[in-house]
Amino acid sequence: MRLLHEETAASAGEAFDDGVEVAILPTGSVEQHGPALPLGTDFLAAEAVARGIDRDDAVVLPTVPVGVSAHHRQFDGTLWAEPETFEDYVGEIAASVASHGVRKLVFCNGHGGNGDALRRAARRLRGDQIAYAAPWNWWSSLGGLDEELFDQSGIGHADAMETSMVAHLADDLVREALLSEAEAGAADSWGKTIHGAAVGFDTADFSESGAVGTPTEGTAEKGRKLYEQATSELDALVGWLAEQPFDALAPEPHR
Repeated sequence: MRLLHEETAASAGEAFDDGVEVAILPTGSVEQHGPALPLGTDFLAAEAVARGIDRDDAVVLPTVPVGVSAHHRQFDGTLWAEPETFEDYVGEIAASVASHGVRKLVFCNGHGGNGDALRRAARRLRGDQIAYAAPWNWWSSLGGLDEELFDQSGIGHADAMETSMVAHLADDLVREALLSEAEAGAADSWGKTIHGAAVGFDTADFSESGAVGTPTEGTAEKGRKLYEQATSELDALVGWLAEQPFDALAPEPHR
């Protein structure tokens, strides 16, 4: 896969002239993932999936590692940006690559907390007709693999799914001896409600270890299947986006 940071100005210009239609921007976080998984779990996954496809019509931009993670701030090592800062930064990266003629992007995201800011950035870029960006989470289109492998729908936090992905990508970063400790202090589900009101604003409000789910059920083999499914879906998304004329992606006119 073509990585922008490895190009020169000359070779990047040639690539842009020779058919690069889509830029992929990996985004993630540096935040607690319990005692067993690395702080960089989210950006490592997003970056690996983005670099895992092989297309001549796309280029991967440098990863944005720090995201919207203040809700994990009680745990050591967590870094975060304010949502508005993150939104502006991602939007300005997209605008800069658009200035070179690549006006279609995928925000390949690995952290759920970035979602709102990425959607706002994408909406603003489209509204200003600067670029068209499709926000996409690596777990967004698993085709039922989450239910098949983990008996769950969607992703938790530092759970079996994330443990599996890291075990596949970088098994030396999983502290296997601490998976049981992570699970013992994990929440069963995300958040905390009282009489229907969401009262758990931070992860520490409802999870002792910082995990949500059952990390001991993760394996590298399950992670391989997740990775292959995610890269296949991203490849298909990039292919679809590359085929769209930019004008067809513009906002609909007033009715």
